Amino acid sequence: MRRLSRLQYGMALAAGGIAGYAAGYLFYSSVWIALLFSPLGLMTPRWLRKELAVMRKRRMALQFKEALQCIASSLSAGRSVENAIITVPDELRTVFPDPRTEIRVEFERIRSGIRTGDNLEACLRAFSDRVGLEEIARFCDVLAIAKRSGGDMVAIVRRSAGAIGEKLEVEREISVMVAQKRFEARIMMAVPFVFMAVLSWAAPDYLAPLRQGMGYAVVTVALIMLVGCIYLIHRWMSFEV
Repeated sequence: MRRLSRLQYGMALAAGGIAGYAAGYLFYSSVWIALLFSPLGLMTPRWLRKELAVMRKRRMALQFKEALQCIASSLSAGRSVENAIITVPDELRTVFPDPRTEIRVEFERIRSGIRTGDNLEACLRAFSDRVGLEEIARFCDVLAIAKRSGGDMVAIVRRSAGAIGEKLEVEREISVMVAQKRFEARIMMAVPFVFMAVLSWAAPDYLAPLRQGMGYAVVTVALIMLVGCIYLIHRWMSFEV
């Protein structure tokens, strides 16, 4: 999992600390109790790393499909596997003009490794380990086996591209179907906090019994249940195809 930059880490830490403090003060109306919630911000960078890793995997899957098409075209033109892979960064320029695009950077590494004498299978395996994408790992295994056994490389690459394309299309259709549900889930997670904020501003006397004695216990139980619901909703909405 790629590390966050100092700016990203600092912003995530600050945002998490402020959110924890705000939630604590909102439910307990106490600065000291709210300060106890601030350390929850330490969990925010870890959550952000996971979210960025998921987004990167999705981007890499889409970009890798284009790379497979380039490899298949080169193999159809009669190039060897090594030469086909070496030309991928150049052919990807038309699809991804930005040289910082992840797939271009990764295939530049592979090309540099091949030109310096590294084994193709080792370069592909290192690429698969860096990305951590199942489709890439499977393709590397199939390509290595076909290269050793002398299989039809063009057909293998095209079948791999087709399979990945079908999987991505299914993921896209599912994402469209659940997009509204995810939006509704985010609203559901935010409503209790908004509701408490409105009541605290418009009718503070209404919440006064919850800010003393047994009211703290009631608020604590409700907050624990709310956090549990948020966790379950997040897990249900974060499935993979």
